[in-house]
Amino acid sequence: MLTKKVICAGHICLDITPVFDGKRQIGKIGELLVPGKLINVSGAEVHTGGSVANTGLAMKILGNDVTLMGKIGCDPFGGIVKNILHSYGCAGLIEDGGATTSYSIVLAPPGIDRIFLHDPGANDSFVASDVSFDALACADLFHFGYPTLMKAMFRNGGRELAALFEKAKDAGCMTSLDLSAVDPASEAGRADWARILGETLPYVDFFVPSFEELLYMLSRDEYDALQDQKSDVTQNVDFGKYVRPLAQRCIGMGARAVLIKCGISGMYLKTADKKALEKLGGKRTVDVEAWERFEKIEPCFKADVVRSAAGAGDVSIAAFLTAVLKGCAPGECIGYAAAEGALAVTSYDALGAVEPLEELKKRIQNGWERIG
Repeated sequence: MLTKKVICAGHICLDITPVFDGKRQIGKIGELLVPGKLINVSGAEVHTGGSVANTGLAMKILGNDVTLMGKIGCDPFGGIVKNILHSYGCAGLIEDGGATTSYSIVLAPPGIDRIFLHDPGANDSFVASDVSFDALACADLFHFGYPTLMKAMFRNGGRELAALFEKAKDAGCMTSLDLSAVDPASEAGRADWARILGETLPYVDFFVPSFEELLYMLSRDEYDALQDQKSDVTQNVDFGKYVRPLAQRCIGMGARAVLIKCGISGMYLKTADKKALEKLGGKRTVDVEAWERFEKIEPCFKADVVRSAAGAGDVSIAAFLTAVLKGCAPGECIGYAAAEGALAVTSYDALGAVEPLEELKKRIQNGWERIG
């Protein structure tokens, strides 16, 4: 099979993750972040982050011909990002001399879900015209990630985001869209995401958000109610009450397939009818009849050790999309996604544990233990 050409565009940053002693057990973040308290760490993991680097480089490792499109500044952090991407043989970054490179401080102490301190930097100035039609016309798949952290993409009702996806569809690409969590107090948190998604999803073939972020955008009252009950809304997710209705709403808004990542509760895949699936990009490798009205809940695989979940969702999407491009059945695609995600949490670096689909298949066939 010929190598598929993929464009991964959107948010990119530098992730700096302090390494905590694995023997330290922390019950609540308040026990760690106390004013005036000194916390010893064991060095730092420094890696590229964001959808462009995590999903894009993972797809490169998995054998795709990947072009990365993201914005960085002409600063030391930007130099580090460029050097890392060049080591993978990837190029395509846009350098903005008037902006700074985005970075995140990722706090991932044992026993506590990760916390991000994030500066969006040059990502805020990314616009639809930064991706050329000629580049899109040569690609089999256009993937865009994290418009939620890119100011120009969500302002004005998401006009730039919708225009970018419309251009990608006009160029004949299959398209996919990923989101990220937002700060409720930020401009992105106050944006009308139901409107933005309503304008964009008619041009999206594979919509691959996380449960928590999608619930926030489309059902804020339910999101707030779950947040009041527990800190991690992905524990013991009620698929019938929450996830299926969210997926169906997104299908109704125009998406051809919806994959919702639900943390340790697993994943959920739902697809549209045959008529809608026939609108997939002209270079599609999808068997429309096999994908028609498909629905599946995929439980999580058990990880040998959990070091950091940062980037695990991005890597799982890389496996899912790679399987789609290889022409795999929908049940296989979601299985590969769950498997790659389980491996990703075993490394501080989202890319450190990526395995080819063939290896994932062997692990699954050998009876890999599930959670729950």
